[in-house]
Amino acid sequence: MSAGPNTKGALRHVLGHLLTPLLMCVGMGLAYLGAFHAPEPHHLRVDIVGSGPAAQVLAQTLQDEGAGALDVRTVADRDTAVTALREQSSFGAYVPGPQPELLVAGASSDTSALAVEKVFTKVAAAQGAPLEVTDTTPLADGDPTGQGVFFLLVALSIGSYASVAVIGGAGAVLPMRIRALLAAGTSLAVSLVGVLFAGPVFHLVDHGLGGLWAMSWLYGAGILFIGVGLHTFLKRWTTLGVMVLFVMLNFTSSGGIYRPELQPGFFASLHAFWNGAGFVEGVRGHVYFDGHALGGHVLVLVLWLLAGLALTAVAGVTESRRRTRAAVAAPAPAAGRAVSEEKEAEEEMEEAVGV
Repeated sequence: MSAGPNTKGALRHVLGHLLTPLLMCVGMGLAYLGAFHAPEPHHLRVDIVGSGPAAQVLAQTLQDEGAGALDVRTVADRDTAVTALREQSSFGAYVPGPQPELLVAGASSDTSALAVEKVFTKVAAAQGAPLEVTDTTPLADGDPTGQGVFFLLVALSIGSYASVAVIGGAGAVLPMRIRALLAAGTSLAVSLVGVLFAGPVFHLVDHGLGGLWAMSWLYGAGILFIGVGLHTFLKRWTTLGVMVLFVMLNFTSSGGIYRPELQPGFFASLHAFWNGAGFVEGVRGHVYFDGHALGGHVLVLVLWLLAGLALTAVAGVTESRRRTRAAVAAPAPAAGRAVSEEKEAEEEMEEAVGV
């Protein structure tokens, strides 16, 4: 018994929509495995404390043996080394002596600190002495690994990009200015949820909640406005588009798990200007490093938001022109358009929730 016309049409419809999750599967595998499967140092800056010949020889030996893994320099004293750690220009400082000491900044990146500790544990062992590790910038008690900020980023991202399917799909019949207001209001709600998680609920940070809220709002608003603007042009492919931008490329380059010094070059380069990195590094700088380089990270978030606002404005103009052309031609009945748009919105929300 052959399949009827309705069955064939439904099968084509299903197969067409299966393409999106399959592309997500491929994209997520390439992004996550490409970024995280084999972390190793690339020009990871470390310091040797001392100015004598012994310090110079040790620094040069580590530089040569590292073959590009380490960028080893000497600094005159311990205070200079601590300053470099506080400014995140170094990720470890070794103080040679009968009782060798390694200085790290755990708040900068726990995984980078562990990589540095692994290197200098071997150096101290070769000298026949145990290594004492001193964390110059300890993490909050509620975030002992320093990765809580990354998982906060994940929560903010999902709340923001999943809302795009609702506003762009179910709200497609609304004027763009109303959708823009919904995006702004949703980003505020998402940012407040983020602050609750970071503070009272999980105590990821023990101060600076006001600044963390501001960066959460900037981050969420950027995603929402970009997504709402993209929906005008991508329609049902919007979910895949925002997944690529704000999950596949975003989480992997944020520095929340591995900083760029431990990642392949592609993801390390994205870290310089992607919005997730702006949020993670901005929160770290604000909470742990006395605001060092905070302005640059906030600027990244602001530029992403401005790009979203510009894209939303262009989408509004485009929709207005489409309506004008449709009015001149023979427009479809409003009820038919509403049913079609509602069905499309349901499909987008199912794809977003399914991921």
